[in-house]
Amino acid sequence: MTTTAARYLYLTRHGEASPDETELTANGRRQAALLGERLRGLPLSAIHHGPLPRAAQTARLIADQLATEHPGIPLRPSEPAGDYLPYVPERSELPPDAAEPLLDFLGRFPQAERDRGPALAREALARFTGPVPGDEPRHELLVTHNFLIGWLVRAAQDAPRWRWLGLNHGNAALTVIRYAPGRLSSVLFYNDMSHLPPELRWTG
Repeated sequence: MTTTAARYLYLTRHGEASPDETELTANGRRQAALLGERLRGLPLSAIHHGPLPRAAQTARLIADQLATEHPGIPLRPSEPAGDYLPYVPERSELPPDAAEPLLDFLGRFPQAERDRGPALAREALARFTGPVPGDEPRHELLVTHNFLIGWLVRAAQDAPRWRWLGLNHGNAALTVIRYAPGRLSSVLFYNDMSHLPPELRWTG
């Protein structure tokens, strides 16, 4: 009989990015460092991150803060951890009073992004969620983007697929989801910014 254990998935959005999104700002670097300080002492087994520079740089800065206590935590770039539209709803799925602005927002994205996102979103659910094999709990950090965090939170709550829309995550804020065997997935907390000073909160 195969045993399974709980997975604790720590989710964060990358730090504040420069206008062209090629790197973090000074604020973004500070946000990432402060989050790394907060995560010290946790038994993280891996840091997954999206391939874009703002996510990769955030992951490296967090790992630097963890290195004294947990040297060698692997950094794992992953396309399903990237920035994409996880699901594009039909008008009939949306509340009538919100349908027009939501569809207008989604329509601004290129068709290629609208087409490729759902497959990546399914892969993200398969790769990053659910209990894990074995008898030891696993703690993993996922450095990603606003849309994927919304997608994973709505999935943990069994909300309708369109409901990733409207969930907004601050840069370097922290969300934690627990996936325990035989229990419902549980969002332990969402968009927590207690490790950031007021001037670094609510960016993004």
